[in-house]
Amino acid sequence: MKKQLHGALFAAALLMTHLVAAGETAQPEVSTAEGPISIINLNDLEKEAARVLPRGAFGYVQGGAEDEVTMDANATSFNRVQIIPNGLTGLESVSMQTRFLGVDLPSPVILAPMAAHGLVHRDADKATIRGTQKAGTIMAISTYSSVPIKDTVESAPGAPFLFQIYMSRDDGFNRHVLEQATAAGARAIVITVDSGAPGNREADARNNYNYSMHTPIVMDYYDGENVTQTQARASRKVGFTGDDIRTVKQITGLPVLVKGILSPEAAVLAVNAGADGIWVSNHGGRQMDAAPAAFDMLPLIAKAVGKRVPIVFDSGIRRGSHVFKALASGADIVALGRPALYGLALGGSEGVADVFRHLNGELNTVMILAGTPDVEAVKRAKLFDPEKREIIDRSATPPAAQRVVTSYATPVVICE
Repeated sequence: MKKQLHGALFAAALLMTHLVAAGETAQPEVSTAEGPISIINLNDLEKEAARVLPRGAFGYVQGGAEDEVTMDANATSFNRVQIIPNGLTGLESVSMQTRFLGVDLPSPVILAPMAAHGLVHRDADKATIRGTQKAGTIMAISTYSSVPIKDTVESAPGAPFLFQIYMSRDDGFNRHVLEQATAAGARAIVITVDSGAPGNREADARNNYNYSMHTPIVMDYYDGENVTQTQARASRKVGFTGDDIRTVKQITGLPVLVKGILSPEAAVLAVNAGADGIWVSNHGGRQMDAAPAAFDMLPLIAKAVGKRVPIVFDSGIRRGSHVFKALASGADIVALGRPALYGLALGGSEGVADVFRHLNGELNTVMILAGTPDVEAVKRAKLFDPEKREIIDRSATPPAAQRVVTSYATPVVICE
């Protein structure tokens, strides 16, 4: 049964709204672009998007928490290991094809859940899912989507999607949106557990950006009452346990992925509670600025999980080489975030598809040069640590196995 947003919750939401500097309250102009875009690299794409998006909208999409140390570390952490070329494998071609949640994909790259696509394009999530469909990949729809689930799904019939839930303290809300997502055909549910409190995103304060975007998926539960993202945030569940995973599985009957995992202990807890996948992420550096780079934690989490369930990785992916390194460090699937929204702003659905095509093209090149014929070979690939001058195995090696670490001083065998 739907409820009204009322009482202490509504008061808290109003307080949060007023605490954020009140600017850009009018709906800003958004892109209506639709067509192919030219991409040199995904870092340059960010600069192009900055030229076409309103300052507040761009700051919301691009920015991280506080001093953005964690956000910056997400990108630079990939430089701490290197890919070893191998041109003597007799390789003629490579295949990036993989399968995830019963979906055959042209590459192991999918779209991470993100709020407020309507900030950057008039067609919002509807254009985004058409773009992921053109690219042959999977979109994760956010609780704070700019479009109702049904409308997004109907805009791209047959397109596979996941649904990401920000769980509420209102169990009725959780059941309502989960049942909607299940009925619409979601392949899995993604529970985000790293957002019990909103990150301190100072760029939004500098830009007087006030989080006034509407949240239709949330509004539907509250009988159409206007609910902004700020108000929706005030109702979020703060702490999570294994019971939440079990509850979502019971309501939906779908696989459940737990997103926002940076701790090996949390990963083990989630798997033991029945999680069907672990999503390693620090929310793109948008939550805790004191958190480690997601890539630095990936091999530790992969080792703890021990291949019991698939691992999805996001945070900082901008290059095909980043995708390769993530797969070689224990990930099974890599999720892309902000660059897809930049593609959406610049070219609508075609822009989104072009972002994935470009990243896949880079990955194809790296795989050829590394002598890895397919995704499974990438997962087995060893990387080079230039600081230690060692060839290292960062993959999810089962604990009882041996791995050889080659040092340029002395080769040693490590038993784990």
